[in-house]
Amino acid sequence: MKRPVVDYRKLRFSNITSPQYRHVLLLLGWVFYFSMYFLTENLIPVDKCHPVWCPLDDIIPFCEWFIIPYVGWYALVFLSLGYFFFYDTEDFSDLSKYIIVTQVVAMACYIIFPTRQDLRPEEFANDNVLTAICAFLYSFDTNTGVCPSLHVGYSLGLLSVWTKRKETRPWFKVFIIVAVILICMATAFVKQHSVVDIFAAIPVCLLAEWLVYGKRYRQGFFKKQ
Repeated sequence: MKRPVVDYRKLRFSNITSPQYRHVLLLLGWVFYFSMYFLTENLIPVDKCHPVWCPLDDIIPFCEWFIIPYVGWYALVFLSLGYFFFYDTEDFSDLSKYIIVTQVVAMACYIIFPTRQDLRPEEFANDNVLTAICAFLYSFDTNTGVCPSLHVGYSLGLLSVWTKRKETRPWFKVFIIVAVILICMATAFVKQHSVVDIFAAIPVCLLAEWLVYGKRYRQGFFKKQ
């Protein structure tokens, strides 16, 4: 069985800033995110949010099957961070930084230009487990604070980190690529996001990519010269 690269049993407040453990501090990014999520969800009235819509949204039908990759996103983020936390702290740091950049930019957008989407179906055509999951999701995840999509932002971060790893097997790279495509599509097909939100996440991810990996790209470029 693969052994963790860090012995967390020796982690203390007194040594958390040491090179061995300082990556743990990046978990504070989630404290920032959940704090800002609570504030933006509860302090910004829905009527102050600008509706986000494009003609393509009316063409894309609601499809409850896409709730599977949409919900699977939570597991993919959690398991990826957990794996890197124990077995590759450098990739854990890269993914955490990528996520933090997308969180900060997205939350700034939600505050400066509050958005919402009015795309959810009033009732479901089918009554099954998948639509029940959709209804449950709608009950706690409001239709505000949507542009750019963090679902898309995190997914592209996962794609970036996993596909850059030399240790990642080809079949898993294919799995990650397919999973990320389905997750991005799912945001529109379960009517959690407008297509606009999906495309708005791309420049945010390019910024995160540059901030996290820019130095490596530059080093690689100059080595080829």
